[in-house]
Amino acid sequence: MPKEKGAARKISKGVEQRIQSRPKRTCTQKVDCVTDIESVLEAEMTSKKVISQWVPSQWKAQLENIQKMRSQRLAPVDTVGCSKLFDPGVDEKTKRYQILLSLMLSSQTKDEITAAAMTSLKKYGCSVNKILQTDESDLAELIYPVGFCKSKAKYIKKTTEILQSQYDGDIPKSMDELCQLPGVGPKMALLTMLTAWNQCEGIAVDTHVHRISNRLGWLPSPTKQPEQTRKGLENWLPKSYWPHINKLLVGFGQTICLPVNPHCSNCLNFSICPHAHALHQSKCKKET
Repeated sequence: MPKEKGAARKISKGVEQRIQSRPKRTCTQKVDCVTDIESVLEAEMTSKKVISQWVPSQWKAQLENIQKMRSQRLAPVDTVGCSKLFDPGVDEKTKRYQILLSLMLSSQTKDEITAAAMTSLKKYGCSVNKILQTDESDLAELIYPVGFCKSKAKYIKKTTEILQSQYDGDIPKSMDELCQLPGVGPKMALLTMLTAWNQCEGIAVDTHVHRISNRLGWLPSPTKQPEQTRKGLENWLPKSYWPHINKLLVGFGQTICLPVNPHCSNCLNFSICPHAHALHQSKCKKET
């Protein structure tokens, strides 16, 4: 037993000597550790920046082609879109009110039908005071056959009451306030800000913009909701394009890039469109 204890003491002394002979951690070594962490964080931030700066490779060429095609052919949005439906002879408040109403009517409704409904309203008297005096059922008849005419009549009545009581018969001048109005969502609010107040607060994404953006590969990954598409586009598309992109793509979607059976063979983007390529490949497989 005594021999074992002596051996243990020798081992302990040996361990102590080795520990003492090791270089002690210095302040410099600690700074190096911090530097390493900072390097990792910097790399992480750089990685995030790269992700946030994702840009579709051929968007400029695709957009230029769309502009060329749009310049050669008018679309319904150019002649009977919501920016064309107000009465030019009315005062500024009433003009803004009519723009808001035309956008509320346009949801899930073709431009031509929205235009017909606005024509009926203007003949009847499309002003805050006149609509306040109109029964909801009569209003629904006036705007028929727009989609969901009864619901829209209810929203228009409630919205008009709010405008009269809270905004002196005018419309709100902010996205948040517009979105609080019954029946008004982000897309309508963005278009209202742009058309009525000449302020671009973001990209308005409707069914056409949503469909075409996904078809052209303008998003890092496919999106299911228009709001996802809006955020995806705003992450990379230069702001100078924002005021014009909605009307440009809506008209393109109404004439060439249709929801069903798009006219890919007549499209200048045929060779640089992922969707057209996929359709062509599918067609070739069926033929073989």
